[in-house]
Amino acid sequence: MDALPINSLLSFIDKAWEEDILPTMCEFIKIPNQSPHYDPDWAINGFQEQAFELFYHWASRQPIRGLKVTKHTAEGRTPLLLIHIPGTLPDAPRALLYGHFDKQPPVTGWDDDLGPYTPVIKNDKLYGRGACDDGYAIFSALNAFVALQQHAIPHGPAVVLIEGSEESGSFDLPYYMDTLSDQLGDPDLVVCLDSGCGNYEQLWTTTSLRGVVSANLHIQTLTESIHSGRGSGAAPSVFLILQQLLARLQNEHGDVTLPALQAHIPEQAQHHVAGCAKHLGESFADAYPWHGNTQASHADPETLLTNVAWLPQLSITGIDGLPSVENAGNVTIPALTVKLSMRIPPNCDPNMAAEAMQTTLTENPPYNASIRFECDATGAGWSAKPIPSWLSDSMEEGSQACFQKECVYYGEGGSIPFMHSLTKQFPNANFFITGVVGPKANAHGPNEFLHIPMVKRLTTCIAVTLARMAETKTSNT
Repeated sequence: MDALPINSLLSFIDKAWEEDILPTMCEFIKIPNQSPHYDPDWAINGFQEQAFELFYHWASRQPIRGLKVTKHTAEGRTPLLLIHIPGTLPDAPRALLYGHFDKQPPVTGWDDDLGPYTPVIKNDKLYGRGACDDGYAIFSALNAFVALQQHAIPHGPAVVLIEGSEESGSFDLPYYMDTLSDQLGDPDLVVCLDSGCGNYEQLWTTTSLRGVVSANLHIQTLTESIHSGRGSGAAPSVFLILQQLLARLQNEHGDVTLPALQAHIPEQAQHHVAGCAKHLGESFADAYPWHGNTQASHADPETLLTNVAWLPQLSITGIDGLPSVENAGNVTIPALTVKLSMRIPPNCDPNMAAEAMQTTLTENPPYNASIRFECDATGAGWSAKPIPSWLSDSMEEGSQACFQKECVYYGEGGSIPFMHSLTKQFPNANFFITGVVGPKANAHGPNEFLHIPMVKRLTTCIAVTLARMAETKTSNT
C-alpha cells in the first residue's frame, strides 16, 4: 500500500474551504429554507428552491472529470440533487455520499451578535442555521474528489445524493430512491455526512443510531376551564393524570421500564461505548450547557454514553393547552396535549414500540379521563455490521494523519431516519457514518456552528477512505 500525500491533501482542502466553500456556505446560511414539517408554505415561498439552486450551481462548476449534476423534482415533493462522478478507476468499488440541505426552524436564544440566518465566522467557527446540520455535506463530498483528482490519486465511481426533507423524517427520499434506483446502483460504501462527533480532536464514526417514536398525548377532564377554587379537589388535575400516565412508561429516576422498548446491547456496542468513555471522560458531561449547579443524570461517563446511545429515553418536547404565566387565570385546566419523543434502542422495532406506548397510555385511564394517543412519526434505529479491515484501517490512517489521534467508534443518540432504509436497500454496502455535530455545536438549537478546522480534516479523511477503497478491487456492481 503506497503512502498517500495526506498533508498535501489537507493543505489543498484548507485553501478550497477558505477561498470558495466558506463564502458559499455563508450565502446558504442566509436562506431560511426550513424543512417542510416546519414551513408549510415551503413550495410557495421559494426558499427550498433558492438553496437547491445555490448547491446546484456550486456543484456544477467543480473541476471533477466527467461530473454530471442533475436536478430531480416531483409535484409536491422537495427537490433532490444527484451528482454522478465516473471515477478515475471506473471498475473500482462504488461509493454513495449523502447529505441534506433543509434546515431546522430558527428558534430563539441566539447570542446578540449571532442569528440563524446571519452567517458569522469567529474563533474558527461558522455560525448559522444549517452550518453543521447539514449544509457542509455537499461541499465536503465534492471537495474530497477534487482533492484526489488534483493529486492524481485514483478513486472509484460515486454518486452524491443531497435531499431536502431530512429534518422532516426524509419522507420524500423513498420515492426518489425507488425512482432513481438504476442511477444509484449498488454501492459498496455509503458515506453519510449527517452525524456527530464527541470532540473536534479526532475522527469519529457512528456505529449506531437510536430510533424514535413521536406522538401527541391528549388528556381531557372537563369541557371548559372552571374556577380553581371549585375545580381543585373535585376535578382531577390533568397534570396529575399526566404524571400517572408517564409513570407507566418510566420510573422516578427517568428509566424507561416498558418492556417493548427494551433491547439487548451487543458486545461490539458495549466495547465502542467503553472506548468513547475512555476518550471523553468527564468532558462528555461538561459539554452540556448546564444552568447553575445542575448535574448530569449520572456521574459515570460510560453510563451516560450507554444511556444516550442504547437505552430508551423519554422527552416532552412541547405542550398545548396552557396559557402563558402572564395570562394565567385562577382556573382548573380542562385539557392538555403534550408532545412525546421516545428515543428507542437501535435494534428496537419502532412500530411495536408505538403500539405498546398507545396501549399502555390509553387503557384504564386514571379517573376515566379522556385520553388520546396520536403517533405522528416513527423511525427505526440503525446498528452497523462488522466493519471490514480496509475501512477501519483507512479511517485510522486519516485520523492519525489529520488529528494525530486514533479514530473513535461512536453510538449516536439521535436518529437519521433513512439509515434503516438504506441498509435494507443496499445490503452489500459498508457504511461510514460521520459528521461535525460536536460539543456545543447545537444543531437544532440557538448558536449552531460548524467547527471549521474539524470539517477540513474530516473532508481529508473522506478523501483518504475513497482512495483506499479504490485499492480493494471488489465491487457489488
